[in-house]
Amino acid sequence: MKISTKDMVLVSLFTALTAIGAFLSIPLGNVPITLQTLFTILSGLILGPKLGSLSQLVYVILGLCGIRIFAGFSGGPQTVFSPSFGFLIGFIFAAYIVGIIGNAEKKVNFKKMFLAALAGTAVIYAFGVPYMYLILNKVLLKEISFATALKTGCIIFLPGDLIKCFVATYVATKVVPKFCKN
Repeated sequence: MKISTKDMVLVSLFTALTAIGAFLSIPLGNVPITLQTLFTILSGLILGPKLGSLSQLVYVILGLCGIRIFAGFSGGPQTVFSPSFGFLIGFIFAAYIVGIIGNAEKKVNFKKMFLAALAGTAVIYAFGVPYMYLILNKVLLKEISFATALKTGCIIFLPGDLIKCFVATYVATKVVPKFCKN
């Protein structure tokens, strides 16, 4: 895949936006409320599957290298053992899925993009909740049920994530026709 200078700038922009979204957080149990999912979904909708997922991959790699850009100003390889790290892995795949679904048609379609945002959110939860369950039970030795992990890592976040999906879709429908089509 050949990447132009414009593509590098856009990937860097969404990497930075995701990092900023991590700093705007509200601590809530094992997983904080952040704006990271908003920017992850936007990266897929605006940049498409490859560049969107690349922006999230760069974000995760920078954090693992020790730059404190994850929620709670954390970073470094030890964050792999954080209960919320699975959600970060999910960002990479979510941006890809959102990009595929949201950009399936040439014409900007609010409904299709909103469904893509919902699918991306589901992908983030599909990676994050099981990872959180495993880390809490096997690494941190906290006995919790999968139902509790689902409740504390997914269900309480659904209303806010639905709002983020709507906002991301609205922004993307305004930005994509003006700036992102060649």
